[in-house]
Amino acid sequence: MKTPIPISLLELAIITEGSNAAETMQKIRELAQLVDVLGYKRFWLAEHHNMAHVASTATVVLIGYVASQTQNIRVGSGGIMLPNHSPLIIAEQFGTLATLYPDRIDLGLGRAPGTDSQTAQAIRKDFFEESQRFPKNVSALQDYFSEENATASVRAFPAEGTNVPIWILGSSMDSASLAAAYGLPYAFAGHFAPRQMIPAFEFYRENFKPSEYLQEPKTMACVNAIAADTDKEAEILSTSLYQMFQNLVQNTRKPLQPPVDSLTDLMNNMSEEARFHVNQMTAGSFIGSKETLTKELKEFIQHSRIDELMISSPIYSHQDKLKSLRMHKEVVDSI
Repeated sequence: MKTPIPISLLELAIITEGSNAAETMQKIRELAQLVDVLGYKRFWLAEHHNMAHVASTATVVLIGYVASQTQNIRVGSGGIMLPNHSPLIIAEQFGTLATLYPDRIDLGLGRAPGTDSQTAQAIRKDFFEESQRFPKNVSALQDYFSEENATASVRAFPAEGTNVPIWILGSSMDSASLAAAYGLPYAFAGHFAPRQMIPAFEFYRENFKPSEYLQEPKTMACVNAIAADTDKEAEILSTSLYQMFQNLVQNTRKPLQPPVDSLTDLMNNMSEEARFHVNQMTAGSFIGSKETLTKELKEFIQHSRIDELMISSPIYSHQDKLKSLRMHKEVVDSI
């Protein structure tokens, strides 16, 4: 019998309308504990800044909190925006996490700032220069995590020897090229930029160079996924996701909005430009009943040839989200 593809959760820590950061963090704990029991493989948190309705600004702190509240699931970053940070500090932080929670910590790395340009400058004046040094800083991180760094003049304690798994995250050919050249696992951000996902995976596989970290290519796709008892109910739940992207495109900062009755009406009421961009960003979404998702996700997994599936589920109702996560595990296990 074929082993089901691993399924994981990317939690964007979006604050819903009428809620706050404290309640959102408690919801994160409940989500993590549920998917831990269900057998999800990973629970990743993203780094964003200057966003009033996102509760994961201190990503490393939340990773430690989630790891402390769970038993088996791997907890990590999806991702840490490396140009915002010193590789030494990230090595120390994730080395500490790996020491506290052995073999349960992942380090996903991105090149973008995770915010607007003005905030990126507030975080780090030389952000642009650091983004150009991204490949060298990935190498520096690898050195800090290695036992061989014991003879270096600058060392990251207690990171040495922890060998925290590093994933390259991205939404373009640049990230695919780097992951392939460095022989690292590659995760694609199909939950907001799905257009280049399949070509990027193909390029990565074709150009992959085995390394001490990975002998064969390893891919993971992150996609939006919303499950409910019927296709119609799932579509209604998805209107919160579509409103989220509409607000992002229009630079209208709002918490995650309640669902509306009609996705068609929602899309028709957008400007032509906003509708185009929202359709582009949601093209990699899987929304429906268990029957619909079983068919569509099976086709996607076969077509993309991914090794792992990660889902993002911006659903307004916490109970509906918990239910959706249960259903997705059942769907993936049946494929």
